[in-house]
Amino acid sequence: MEDQLKKIKEKALKEHIPIIMDDTLQEIEKRMKQNNPSKILEIGTAVGYSAICFSKFLKEQGFIDTIERDEQRAKEAKENIKTMGLENKINLYVGDAVEILPTLDQKYDMIFIDAAKGKYPFFLKESLRMLSQKGIIFADNILYKGYVLGDYNKHKQRTAVRNLREYIAETTNNPNLETEILEVGDGLAITKIKR
Repeated sequence: MEDQLKKIKEKALKEHIPIIMDDTLQEIEKRMKQNNPSKILEIGTAVGYSAICFSKFLKEQGFIDTIERDEQRAKEAKENIKTMGLENKINLYVGDAVEILPTLDQKYDMIFIDAAKGKYPFFLKESLRMLSQKGIIFADNILYKGYVLGDYNKHKQRTAVRNLREYIAETTNNPNLETEILEVGDGLAITKIKR
């Protein structure tokens, strides 16, 4: 099992497919150990590496719904999930999360956002709708190579940076939410509903 996972990770890194960074993964796993989720939503599957890692912390009957827009990556993710024997734990939706999210109607204990940075505010709105009362939202790459907190932005990053800033503002200014932003990986925002 671990060998297979290592192969998936090495292949993704070699092919420059963005997968979750080790320190980000450790941070999330630490929290998953404290409170094993039974339903996880992942926005942005890539080749299935993070979903496979998360599956280790699921409650007995738990499952993961994960969404991937890129058909080639989704195909590879399906193969990886099958190789790991996790087809009954991980459901893969192929298509644009902007279209798929509004059709989902579960309550999730954990939501992991790691897809198009320009869509983070939309992902947040949908995630809050589906987050269970004690659930946690993890948003990866929230500091985006330092651009989000810095002044300089290349033109092509402008929309992503503006939307990531909006995400941070919405999660930190909302009186019903508590958010911490960690400087692990490329920045990780952790949001919970205030109890």
